[in-house]
Amino acid sequence: MTGSYIAIPTILKVGKGTLNNIGTYLKGSGFEQAVIYFGNNLIEMFGYDVMDSLKKEGVNVLEYREMDSTNIEDITQMAFHIDAKAQVIVGIGGGKVIDAAKYAAYLRKLPFISIPTSSSSDGFSSASASLLVDGRRTSVPAHMAYAIIVDTDVLKSAPVKFLYSGIGDMVAKISALYDWVYEEQCGYAKVNDFAMMIAKKAVNSFVRTPFESIQDDLFLKELVDSLAMSGIANEIAGGSAPTSGSEHLISHALDKMLETPQLHGIQVGIATYLMCKVQNHRYERVNTVFTQTGFWEHVSTLGLNREDYERAIDLAPSIKPNRHTYLHEEKYRAQAKQLLREDEMLRKVFG
Repeated sequence: MTGSYIAIPTILKVGKGTLNNIGTYLKGSGFEQAVIYFGNNLIEMFGYDVMDSLKKEGVNVLEYREMDSTNIEDITQMAFHIDAKAQVIVGIGGGKVIDAAKYAAYLRKLPFISIPTSSSSDGFSSASASLLVDGRRTSVPAHMAYAIIVDTDVLKSAPVKFLYSGIGDMVAKISALYDWVYEEQCGYAKVNDFAMMIAKKAVNSFVRTPFESIQDDLFLKELVDSLAMSGIANEIAGGSAPTSGSEHLISHALDKMLETPQLHGIQVGIATYLMCKVQNHRYERVNTVFTQTGFWEHVSTLGLNREDYERAIDLAPSIKPNRHTYLHEEKYRAQAKQLLREDEMLRKVFG
């Protein structure tokens, strides 16, 4: 009998001041030649501390630069100009640079170290990258990060909207898992029980975390740990079903429709509450988390358009026609659109 083999990060460091210990983590793993990509304006903010940490441990930086392109052609060209001596690629910043560095590492068959500077989604722990292919945002294959390093002090310095986005993306696992079970009941999928367990533990641990402020160290660590566990659940399942259901389809539809979409986790969070109402599943818990964290208060200031979400609901099934979430059935799409107009909380969100 043979078992299944999955990739998980070798290193997970989440806490205060971890950015100043990057050299120690790399040296401890035997990496002595590194390439580092920073998000926009981050070299001035964090770059010199990172360089000092690496120099102190004798880790040579072959190349470092800022980048914000997610065009697959740009990243492919960049990847094949990386010095042959490189042993590891490090991405420091938001989703764009994490995805770009992750894909470059995948192309060059090098380990990737993920150092997110905001907690806006679980992308820092996923085995895929969201890139522009022929001008359209597309999920392309990559590898799970060799290491995930998160400095909670750095997370606190990011605009609070990124925290709300991370909260929305994390809570989304509640509706996504329910969609996955429904998909199996309808004969369209097979639930992986271990992946289900990991994803459930992740979201349940997060929503039960006590906090006075969403910038509490414990709350931030729990958010990042739970987002990282979500990436591992996807790796076990061999796809995104444990963490991405009908709520993500609405967000992806909005991304296609709108010239300037909101942050991914903001859209996903609103859609999570909506779909939990449709599923009649744990919507009270979602509402409590969003109320206590200030998520609802934040999204109510964004001037969102209800009609955009109604159109996104209709477009959602075409985003992933091979899935069978609640939104793949017309009766549930109709119910979702009705709730957009009639639910008390959603009426406040859309004004």
